[in-house]
Amino acid sequence: MLQKDQLAQIAMILLVWGLAGALFGALFAGLYQVLWILGLPGWQTLMIATAIAAVTTAAFYSAMPIALIGTMAGVLASIGYLMAAALKLNLIAIVGLAGAAGVVAGTLYAWMVTRGSRPLAEILNGLVAGLLTGALLVLTFALTGWQVNMIILAATAVAGVGTLFQLAEGWLVERAARWLPAMLSAPVVAGLIAAVVGASIWFVGGATAAVLDDRMTSAFGQILAHIPAGLLGGFMGGALSGLLLEFLGFRLDVGR
Repeated sequence: MLQKDQLAQIAMILLVWGLAGALFGALFAGLYQVLWILGLPGWQTLMIATAIAAVTTAAFYSAMPIALIGTMAGVLASIGYLMAAALKLNLIAIVGLAGAAGVVAGTLYAWMVTRGSRPLAEILNGLVAGLLTGALLVLTFALTGWQVNMIILAATAVAGVGTLFQLAEGWLVERAARWLPAMLSAPVVAGLIAAVVGASIWFVGGATAAVLDDRMTSAFGQILAHIPAGLLGGFMGGALSGLLLEFLGFRLDVGR
């Protein structure tokens, strides 16, 4: 019979990995549809969406304070841009401005709080896990011809990224943290998160503006329709993979 501490640990893993998976799944689904509508080939769409979602989720999972600073900087910069630009939204401009604000905020954080280069090593681990998972999915679909819905696709991507991320945690992160520059760690992580936030706010602002343009309404509707499925699939994939890794003996840094 499971003890109280074991039950609490299992519940914590299901919650934390499930929420991390939901974040990944929602980002993955939105990015996948945006890139698909922009006309990128299927294999590029899958790999880019997986990699960006993996980097973002890794930052929130492993470097929460810096990720939150980047989020706040990105929100403030993007709101300032929207106030100045009205309905004339430019993706490059808002992402660049938000990213720059995140870099500045991250630099201030690094000056006040010494965290070393581990946060940057963690998102590098997320990037590698995302690229490898995306490549494996592309290869699998190319060889088998399978077609799956967004729930299964997001759950599979989350499980793959989470497993590879955890497998590489012991050797890739530790080694990368030794040679990555500590002073660039917080600025780069905060800047990346702020840029993602800026792109998300651009999308929301564009969806609002698209109400005035019937030609864009269907495109934004198609993107938004897949996000709930991605969120649900990501939650299930994250929770189940986290629980499986815990039972296999991996030491997950959750609530310990």
